[in-house]
Amino acid sequence: MKKILGVLFALVLVGVFGGTLYFLWAKSQEKPIVYETREPFRTDIVRKTVATGSIVPRNEIEIKPNVSGIIEQIYVEPGEIVTIGDLLTRVRIVPDIGQLANAENRVNRAEIALENARNEYRRNKELFEEGVLAQADYVVFELDLRNAEEELDAAEDSLAVIREGARKKAGSATNTLVRATIAGMVLEVPVEVGNSVIESNTFNDGTTIASIADMDEMIFEGKVDESEVGKLSEGMDLLLTIGAIEESKLEAVLEYIAPKGVEENGAIQFEIRAALKKQDEVFIRANYSANADVVLERVDDALAVQEAWIQFDGREPFVEVETADQEFERRKIETGLSDGINIQVVAGLDEGEKVKDPNSGRGVG
Repeated sequence: MKKILGVLFALVLVGVFGGTLYFLWAKSQEKPIVYETREPFRTDIVRKTVATGSIVPRNEIEIKPNVSGIIEQIYVEPGEIVTIGDLLTRVRIVPDIGQLANAENRVNRAEIALENARNEYRRNKELFEEGVLAQADYVVFELDLRNAEEELDAAEDSLAVIREGARKKAGSATNTLVRATIAGMVLEVPVEVGNSVIESNTFNDGTTIASIADMDEMIFEGKVDESEVGKLSEGMDLLLTIGAIEESKLEAVLEYIAPKGVEENGAIQFEIRAALKKQDEVFIRANYSANADVVLERVDDALAVQEAWIQFDGREPFVEVETADQEFERRKIETGLSDGINIQVVAGLDEGEKVKDPNSGRGVG
């Protein structure tokens, strides 16, 4: 019995030892590598650069008052459409004390002078009618009366302008009514009733009453890096992506490239402008932020492969074409335009051939 157990034990040891040796041998064997293959395909390849900026009206006007004072009434709200001459706001004048006092004094002096001229005219008219006074002398008093009347009218007009912003005889014309100078949409009314405003003059830009713009003519204003500006030219097509309406792509045409760059955050940026093509389906609001894809080069329906499939011998590009199952031959190719993912194959490869994907190798077995 002991002899049988000894034999069985020995057989077990031999089996374990043999199994271990086989496992080690099998593990040491190199597994065959299988590569996936891909076929060249037809696609449009576009090389582009991106400019960041915003959509703004081509013509935006800031309306300023012609008099200083306080906003008495506002007649429009942002978003309303106005035409030239439409009433925007009314300004109540707060007259300067010194100017007001001088104007009132001028009126008082003019009234005194007119009263004196009338008295002189009446007295000398009687003398003229009696034949005592010559006509040449009488005409002088008549002229003095007319001058005094005109002086009083002028003084009263000046006082009315200082008090109310309009002449006595101006009718409806008054500087206190601020009207639209262009037709378009009211974009902003940055004042409220009761706000003080300053007139526009040589020394002051004045307070902005409202901003008006033609929303039918919009442009893209953006900036590109100096490394890309040399590739741009006027007339290029742009494709705009607006963050607020991502589902829509807007087309524009590049119309301006700044001749001088500006340093921003250590990099030189050049301003560009592009005219948006008219949009009927989407309302474009002023100052939407946007990214513009500037098409530098484009090839439609090009034979292409993914750049990841291409290998290099020095600077010479090549691919490995399958000749039999998992057997490949090296093939030099001539490449064209690339968009960073796909690259055009100009020569060296035909449709239907299978190209090895060098990044897909996996062991089997």
